[in-house]
Amino acid sequence: MSAARTPAGGRAGTMTGTRRLLVALAEQNRASIAPWVALITVLSASSVLVYPWIFPDAASRLELAATVGANPALGLIFGPARDLSTADGFNAWRALSLGGFFAALMAIFAVVRNSRALEDSGQAELVAAGVLGRGARLGAAVGLAALASVALGVVSALVTVLLGGSLVDSLTLSATFTASGLMFAGVAAVAAQLGSDARTASTLAVVALGSAFLLRGWVDAGGGAEWMRWLSPLGWMHEVRPAAGNHWLPLLAALGLSAVLVAVAVALQSRRDFGQGVVPVAPGPARGRAAATLTGFVLLLHRGPLASWAVAFVVVGAVFGTLATSVGELIAENPTVGVLIAAGGATEKSLVLQLVLTLLSLLGTLAAVLGVQVVMRLRTEEVAHRVEPVLGTAVPRSALLLRHALVALVAPAVAMLLGGAVLAWVAASQDASVGAGEVVAQSVATVPAAWVLVALALAAVGARPRMRMVGWAGVVASFALTILGPIFRLEDWVLGISPFWHVPDVNAAEPDLTGLVWLALVTAVLLVVAFVGFRHRDVD
Repeated sequence: MSAARTPAGGRAGTMTGTRRLLVALAEQNRASIAPWVALITVLSASSVLVYPWIFPDAASRLELAATVGANPALGLIFGPARDLSTADGFNAWRALSLGGFFAALMAIFAVVRNSRALEDSGQAELVAAGVLGRGARLGAAVGLAALASVALGVVSALVTVLLGGSLVDSLTLSATFTASGLMFAGVAAVAAQLGSDARTASTLAVVALGSAFLLRGWVDAGGGAEWMRWLSPLGWMHEVRPAAGNHWLPLLAALGLSAVLVAVAVALQSRRDFGQGVVPVAPGPARGRAAATLTGFVLLLHRGPLASWAVAFVVVGAVFGTLATSVGELIAENPTVGVLIAAGGATEKSLVLQLVLTLLSLLGTLAAVLGVQVVMRLRTEEVAHRVEPVLGTAVPRSALLLRHALVALVAPAVAMLLGGAVLAWVAASQDASVGAGEVVAQSVATVPAAWVLVALALAAVGARPRMRMVGWAGVVASFALTILGPIFRLEDWVLGISPFWHVPDVNAAEPDLTGLVWLALVTAVLLVVAFVGFRHRDVD
């Protein structure tokens, strides 16, 4: 294909038109990027705002350090707590890991949506018909993600400082958000060249992010050697140590990695065909086979994500199983936990039990993410006008929704059992005090809590699809309440908003199963709302 010519008759360079395209993309994407910037800014700023109220004296701060140190699951999510005696140190512990993760997600979606997704929709072909260099679309998409990451860092730092954060500590912490966005903008740019379509590209980039997060968390929770922290780019961000040294060299390494990844993406783009990925798509079967039935059709629609999640739950279960037996080493190494033990606040056995319950709640939250993702796929099919042709046949609305609902409810249950079984096997093989059967039984008891969140998403998509984000909001709220609620000493009625709070300890001497009954009733009510709403509303 010959290069496009400029209005003056000259040939367009590789990056010709990048700036003008970037301005247009920034205008189109500002509404979708703003919530990410607001979310991460609130995550950081709220820490310095509430810290003096919740932890007003040295005793409460020492108790916080002991509680955090006694639970490796918190290290898995938030990273090491280097200094919880100041608001900036608390902010660094609470916001660095999650803020970087969300910034990376923002960058991934921005790059894929504005590069590969435009090829899938045909819009990129219209854009390429103008005076535009071959690398302009990718350059503009990466530039948009970079602008969003820088804007995130600036806004987060300003708001955090205004609410009481230290200038240097807040700037350093916010710089880690920006660096995380830049690194995974590069990852997404490479994935956009490898994947056969936008969905595959997003999956590749998100899997890379999830692997980096899990590896970093496993090391921080005490499961791996210190040097392994450098295998994950997200681990580099923890080595920046905001409010505990403020080391900026890892940020330079992040910039270098971003530049290398973008260069690789540019090289790959110049060697692939328009609309095709470096990894080719395998041709489908000549006949419909299982897709000839409605159930087979729905299963084929979801089989890719289901297979990926099955592998993910095996890996996560193995990692969690290793962590479940690490409390003994933690007590020996962490003096703050020793204070807790010495004060009679806990025993090693109760700490192990509490850790297993926390890990299973995290596993249940991941199971809910799987179910909600299945539900959202139904809405995606509807918006793409692929549901209406199906309903144009003899397929009733209730039958179509029922098939998707069954997949959305059964898949999390199977995944939960799979992950729980692996967790139980690994933990029991390393520590004889952990009963494998007890862990599996607790995994089964956690499934109804995940179903509530899936049913909430089904109710939103079925009755009011404009409110479908309620499904994801339920997952995020449950995660925050389950992990951070007890640390912030929230009232029981607030903690009870999370369905995982109602999961009983089924291995107790006299377990109270009332919570499971309530979870089942709420799930049933939400499913009724979903089916009634889907039957009566218009289909796009």
